[in-house]
Parts: sequence; C-alpha cells; structure tokens
Amino acid sequence: MKIGFDNEKYLTMQSEHIKERISQFGDKLYLEFGGKLFDDYHASRVLPGFAPDSKLRMLLQLADQAEIVIAISASDIEKNKVRHDLGITYDVDVLRLIQEFQDKGLYVGSVVITQYSGQSTADLFKTKLEHMGIKVYRHYCIEGYPSNVPLIVSDEGYGKNDYIETTRPLVIITAPGPGSGKMATCLSQLYHENKRGIKAGYAKFETFPIWNLPLKHPVNLAYEAATADLNDVNMIDPFHLEAYGKTTVNYNRDVDIFPVLNAIFEGIYGASPYKSPTDMGVNMAGFCIVDDDACREASNQEIIRRYYHALNRLAKEEGNSDEVYKINLLMNQAKIKPEMRPVIAPCLERAKERKAPAAAMELPDGRIVTGKTSSLLGASAALLLNAIKELGKIPHDTHLIAPSAIEPIQTLKTNYLGSKNPRLHTDEVLIALSMSAATDDIAKKALAQLPVLRGCQVHTSVMLSDVDIKIFKKLGVELTSEPVYEHKKLYH
Repeated sequence: MKIGFDNEKYLTMQSEHIKERISQFGDKLYLEFGGKLFDDYHASRVLPGFAPDSKLRMLLQLADQAEIVIAISASDIEKNKVRHDLGITYDVDVLRLIQEFQDKGLYVGSVVITQYSGQSTADLFKTKLEHMGIKVYRHYCIEGYPSNVPLIVSDEGYGKNDYIETTRPLVIITAPGPGSGKMATCLSQLYHENKRGIKAGYAKFETFPIWNLPLKHPVNLAYEAATADLNDVNMIDPFHLEAYGKTTVNYNRDVDIFPVLNAIFEGIYGASPYKSPTDMGVNMAGFCIVDDDACREASNQEIIRRYYHALNRLAKEEGNSDEVYKINLLMNQAKIKPEMRPVIAPCLERAKERKAPAAAMELPDGRIVTGKTSSLLGASAALLLNAIKELGKIPHDTHLIAPSAIEPIQTLKTNYLGSKNPRLHTDEVLIALSMSAATDDIAKKALAQLPVLRGCQVHTSVMLSDVDIKIFKKLGVELTSEPVYEHKKLYH
C-alpha cells in the first residue's frame, strides 16, 4: 500500500497543538479523547502511514504532564455492553485499558462511573476497582439533560457529581466506547474547577471526520461507513462558517449539541471560549496527508470492507438493514462498487469452478492467490498455505505439512473432541506447520513469510468461523466474506 500520511509530522504537530491549548486556558485542560488510543486500525487503513499506536506515542511525549481518567456508563455495565472488535464487555475493557496505559508508562488517575442511578452492578464494579487500589468516582443522571441548562449548571446538576481529584495539567478523558459520558465528565469537572478558582478548559481530540478535508472526501465518507450503526452524519459546521466564513467538516452530534454546550460554557465561565464545534477540536491529521490519491483509494477500499461487514452482521442477525442501506448510499456518493475490491472476483470464480467454498488473497505486490476447501483443509487454511508458498517461492505441489501429520489431528477433532468438521482451521494448520518447521527447512522458510501477510486483502465465498476470523485479524489481514453460511442450519 502506498504511503499517504506523514506519521512523524503528525506526532510533532499534534503534541505541540495540545500544549498550546493547555496554555490558552491557564491551569488545566480536560481533553476528551475519541476513538481508540493504541489500536486505531481504522485510521491506519484510511490514512496509510498512520501508525495504529500514533495517539499513544503522541501522549507519551506529554507523559509527564498527563493523567488519564476512564469513563464508563453505569447503564453499559448493567447491560454487559460488549466491545465487538475485542469480544469483551466494557467493564472488562476498563481493566484492560488501565493495564495497557500503566504498562506503557502513562498515569491512570481514576475511573468515573457516569449516568449512575443506583445500579447494583455499577456498585459491584466500583468495589472491585477500589479493592485493586483504583480511585472511583460517580456522576449522576441529571433530569432534562442536556437541554435543562439552568439545572445542569447548578449545585443540583453538575454540583451533585463527585469531584474527580486530578494532579496534572493535562487530563485525558477516555472510555471503552461511544456513549460513555466523556463530554459530560469534562464539563462537570469544569464546573467544579471553576468553583474552586482553578482555570480549566475543555478540548476534543477526535480524528474523524477530518475537519479540513472536503465533506465528501473518501476519508470522511469512510468514517461515516465505520459509524453507520450509530447513524453519525458528516456535515458542514454552520457555526464555524458563520463565525469565520470558512467551510469545515464536523458531525451531526457535535453540531446538534453545540448550542447547549455553548450555554453550559456561558453558565460556567460567563462567556464561551468557542464559537464553533470545530474550534473545540485539536486534530492536526489533515495537515499530515502527503499523498491524497493514496488516502482516497485506501478509504474507498475501507468503505467496501465496511459494506461487507454490515452484510455479514445482517446475515448473522447482529445488525440491521439500515446500516447496509446507509453504506450502500456512501458507496454511491464515492462512486465505487464492491467489485472494485480486487480479491472478490477471483474468489467467486474459484468457488463457482470448484463448487465449494473458496478464498482469495491479494499479496503485497498485487498477485492474487486462491484456496479451496478440500477433505483435509478449509478454504482459509488452504489459502494461507498457498500464500506463504508463493511468498517463499516454494513450488505449489510441495507439502508443507505431510497428510500423515494432518490425519491424527482430524482424528483428535472428530473422534475425541466431538467436532463434526474434520477439516483443519487456520489456527490448527499454523500449529501443524510450526511443528513441521522444527525439522523441515522448507516449512521453516514458509513459516517465516507470515509477517509479510500484514495488510494483505482476503475475500471468502462463505462466512468464516470465529477462529478463522481471529487468526486473520492477528496476522493483520483485512478480511471480507460473502454474507452466506457454508451450510444451511438452524444453529451455527
């Protein structure tokens, strides 16, 4: 993939801009941090050259000035809300985030449970965190929020919330996912700090949409595709246009809430420090695009991948048709079609030719490799072996794993572990290959090609098992699948 983004320039510009914003307010800046901090793979896909841990690396440059507060909604704890990309609940993800931050050398000051109204599950989580030595605060539901500004900005509104004690000039408010109450936490703290005579400010760090790219730029359309289930819509910031005569891009939730937010600022400070939602942001990503065509192409491909993910979610009854319909509209706006994904046609042709599930992968140099289901291997496992043979210049008819080594694994699966499918999944094939590599130099050479697969594109003619999906994700392979099951069953 061609590089389209200067990551080092971004790190420098972003950290300097945040320092400027801290000095603008005086004593302290509450920075609402949107998106993922150390695994922002969406950004790395649509801005090729953006490192998934860029935000973390930027924060590490400010580590001596920053502390982190993690917000989690009491209702999300009660509902056992799941972060789908990791398959874990939000409360478990809070523990993961704390550990990740601490391992990287960042200071986590506390956790705040937002939208609290006496939920017993939230109380249990609070007790659990406190037993671990983590400070926990509670922020309460406010009747009429966010429109009842006089109540919100009063001792019966934000004043009822626990005051989060912080010790550093930059306070990062982050969360496991959207709807966790990050903005409300920041504003509540501004109210309390102001009452204590501390000059504190608020800013928002949200990478997408990128405010200084055109509204219908593929990078911004890809963000809409990524949030289609939330029904976010990019739009021109009318407040910025009116105040400065400049066209900038924001999204509907920030634009809709800005008049209320402005009134809250006026209630706290007496006057608002911002004239538009765009003013609140500290995002320098748009200044660091060095190849616009590369970013456009990468974003178009991301929209197509999101379309297939939505189709799969609908087929599994985990999504809805509105999500599919919206991404389809975005593809029309971007003037792209699913068949523009290079791996789709070879995959479907192989499946039709063999009358069996098939898979296709685009290698880094553009070559396409395919794999099909056989009596020994699933299509994904066969594809992986074919791809690393191609990369390692190993003849196609070479057996990297002897059939005699595969058969005992099949016997274990079917006779002893109760599996009805004798074919090997990708994880089983990789384990068998690693065992062969201990005594076979060709298998060792093939195994060494796995890192080269990172960033490669794969399409399969049927939806895959969770095991295969996770292996592709760990290898860094970008996967899409046709929205059909391999077998017609009532239960999958």
